[in-house]
Amino acid sequence: MNGISAVIIAYNEEQHIDRCLASLKGVVDEVVVYDSGSRDATQYICRDFGARLVIGPWEGYSNTKNNANLLATHEYIISLDADEALSDELRESILKVKPNMNGAYEFNRLNNYYGSWIRYGGFYPDKKIRLFPRREGRWEGQYVHEEMILTPGTTIHHLEGDLLHYTCKDITEHVERINKYSELAAREMMEGHRVPRLWKILFSPPARFIKGFFLKKGFLDGMPGFIVNILSAYSVALRYVKLWLLKSQNPVL
Repeated sequence: MNGISAVIIAYNEEQHIDRCLASLKGVVDEVVVYDSGSRDATQYICRDFGARLVIGPWEGYSNTKNNANLLATHEYIISLDADEALSDELRESILKVKPNMNGAYEFNRLNNYYGSWIRYGGFYPDKKIRLFPRREGRWEGQYVHEEMILTPGTTIHHLEGDLLHYTCKDITEHVERINKYSELAAREMMEGHRVPRLWKILFSPPARFIKGFFLKKGFLDGMPGFIVNILSAYSVALRYVKLWLLKSQNPVL
């Protein structure tokens, strides 16, 4: 039977990490937590659970995850963020394939905003490759939206069940997160020589809202769906405005 190492990156995740760790119990053979210097109870919770805790520097999402993966001792890695957890159905699916795993495995991610599960608007199924042979997968992406890149020819299987993602507990946290990620996205676009056209700033945000809330039926998620889609449009506007500001400050780039 192939062993599975759970690898989690964390920083000040005391409100989530316990749920993440509990969902892995009985499914994986070891839990490695790579912590970037948490100042809350994260490290205590991990030690109490029995996870192997390693404290190291933050080097961006991809590099930090790749460094953490090097700590795994089993043939397969399941890579999770601290605010994610396996659903019961996903746990059963992993246990079912565990004796004869081959290739990599993807599963749907279900996002939770303000206590509500968002199933429409393009936010679901949000497929992610998170279970893979440790020698055949690597994270790539300098700023945001890190992507799992597999060795060419690696077969990808789909597992039933959801990876539960507890994103933002309230509007304040959501707006703070948008501000953080829009900054990273703007820097990524600037390095990709993207040009901040005025028409993009004007039309991309409403287009994002119309696509998510109406065309992809975000309205079926009710008021949480409306809020999530309007803030998604806001995030699009913010990243283009920040790109314009960065370009203004660095005209040569």
